[in-house]
Amino acid sequence: MTVFESLLLLLAAAVLLLQVARRLSLPYPSMLALAGVAVALLPGAPDFPIDPRTALPLFIAPALMDAAFDFPVHRAKRFWVPLVNLALGGVLLTALLVAWAGWALAGLPFAAALVLGAIVAPPDAAAATAILSGMSIPRNTDAIIRGESLFNDAAALLLFGVALSVQTAGAVTAPQVVGFALAAPGGVLFGVLVGWLLPYATRYISGALDSNLFQFVNTFLVWIVAEHLHVSPVLAVVAMAMTVASRRSHPSSPRLRVQSYAVWGAVVFVLNVTAFLLMGLQARRIVGGMGGEHLRQALMFAGIVTVIVVVVRIAFALAVNRTVVWYRAIRGRESPASWQQAALAGWCGMRGLVTLATAFILPDNFPQRDTVVLTAFSVVLVTLVVQGLTLAPVIRLLGLDRRSAGEQELRAVRLGLVKAALECMAVEADEEGKRLAALYRIEADALDEPARAEAFDRHCALSQAAVAAQRAELERCRLAFQLSDDDYNFLLEQLDWRELTVLPAEATRISGG
Repeated sequence: MTVFESLLLLLAAAVLLLQVARRLSLPYPSMLALAGVAVALLPGAPDFPIDPRTALPLFIAPALMDAAFDFPVHRAKRFWVPLVNLALGGVLLTALLVAWAGWALAGLPFAAALVLGAIVAPPDAAAATAILSGMSIPRNTDAIIRGESLFNDAAALLLFGVALSVQTAGAVTAPQVVGFALAAPGGVLFGVLVGWLLPYATRYISGALDSNLFQFVNTFLVWIVAEHLHVSPVLAVVAMAMTVASRRSHPSSPRLRVQSYAVWGAVVFVLNVTAFLLMGLQARRIVGGMGGEHLRQALMFAGIVTVIVVVVRIAFALAVNRTVVWYRAIRGRESPASWQQAALAGWCGMRGLVTLATAFILPDNFPQRDTVVLTAFSVVLVTLVVQGLTLAPVIRLLGLDRRSAGEQELRAVRLGLVKAALECMAVEADEEGKRLAALYRIEADALDEPARAEAFDRHCALSQAAVAAQRAELERCRLAFQLSDDDYNFLLEQLDWRELTVLPAEATRISGG
């Protein structure tokens, strides 16, 4: 079986698992982790290396860009205390305790053990975002869980670089210390600079295809240039994405926005599939090359590291929460989050792309590389499967399921949007303005008076039927060769967008990607 055939098989399995995940309300990264293991166990699956210089930018840069674009600067400022605590304290504590276990239990040199700690320490932004996308939890907890993994990656990768340099060279020189100290602020400054300049460049790019291609080129280019400048590429990409998101003073093209979300979601998903396939194949080779006793010891060590990673994350989140509550209580201030929210944040410590990608790039002569890579894969597999699959029950057990409240909040926002449109139409005295205002008033009445919701549902159903009739007529015109392919696609896109405005919210959400 070739690499392409294996990847195609896993993609086909991923599509099937997405349907299962959607119908059973399960997170797709958990299913994907299991699929990667299953495909890797198939006889004839190939074993192939990947260039270490390619692994990090290929797998991490798009995922960071996609997640950071939805986490603008003002949100980071609002939650900077828990973000800094989790990104620095949580990552460092986890890495140090794992390093101690690697040194004391596996006989690794401390620098090599610290490399392992840095690999398994950071939760994954893409995994957290994908798993939480179909759930409704308190907004502040949701924002912290989605955002902290962006900064965790930077802290872990900086620690990874330092520890790997020490292990490879045997010591750290003064210039290296200065370089590592400047890497974080340098990456942030470089990313902010690119984010400020980017809108000026995109003014001259108008097509949706051109814009999507430019977004990917720019993301990878920022990563590569940051590496050549010896600053943090992770922070550069994150800072650029957050800066661009915060500078969207003028709305982008609807066509570009719809296509961009679809393209980025698909790309990040395919990269996840590829990463799990590669790691699964490596794990198969590693397990096949180990003797019985060696494999038993390696799996036992991997289990110990997994327990450390999970327990430290939960304990640290609860400890920080209780400390903040005590500090604010003695000053007569209200607590920003409950212990239940802290426990949920602790349980949302799924590892993913960053752990997989950093394990890929370890040199072949790294001490006990097979044990380290197998441990990294085990941590990813266990956290995604166990924590991912139990996340929904944990949310209900902690009393943090806000689906009913979330629906009310969504209803209130939608009513505000409709009222804004009515205020705009109030100054229009012509017949068309009155007709459009009447349409908006139907929606406003249904949202404002739940008793009239049935009338609005009937309105939506009739609108969908009308669009279906229009689509059938458009297809007849196409078959009769009454319009060109470009005109057909343009009108079909307009009908699709019109139908989206009358579909229920659950039908318009993208599940799993």
